[in-house]
Amino acid sequence: MSQKWNQVEADKLFDRATIKIRNLRLRTFIGFNAEERIKKQDVVLNLEISYLTNPAVFNDEVQGALNYKTITKAVIRQVEQGRFLLLEKLVADVLTTCSSHPEVTHARVTIDKPHALRFAESVSLTLEYKSKTDKYINLLEKAS
Repeated sequence: MSQKWNQVEADKLFDRATIKIRNLRLRTFIGFNAEERIKKQDVVLNLEISYLTNPAVFNDEVQGALNYKTITKAVIRQVEQGRFLLLEKLVADVLTTCSSHPEVTHARVTIDKPHALRFAESVSLTLEYKSKTDKYINLLEKAS
């Protein structure tokens, strides 16, 4: 039998949750070279979304949960239907989608472009959103 949580207990113990979507492999138009503009390339997305929990979720009440399937479907559609010259634009667009729910307090998106450089496994870029700093997007990492 599962434990029934009251709202006060849940509020004290669990104030934020983080969803991690790892290694989401998609194809999109990314780059500005002639070949890159006519042929889709692989990209690998890693998404991390933190949000304020609704205590109802600890009693299995689905309506109180952040729907990560809906967010993932929106990201997939955005990436696969888009055309991007720069990795920065792609990451920023995905981050905007991930942070659009009002309960999201923090989001981090890293996108890898495999085989972008001859002797490197991939090139990646990470951007981060923090709601407490007025939707400040910070360039965390740019590996080249």
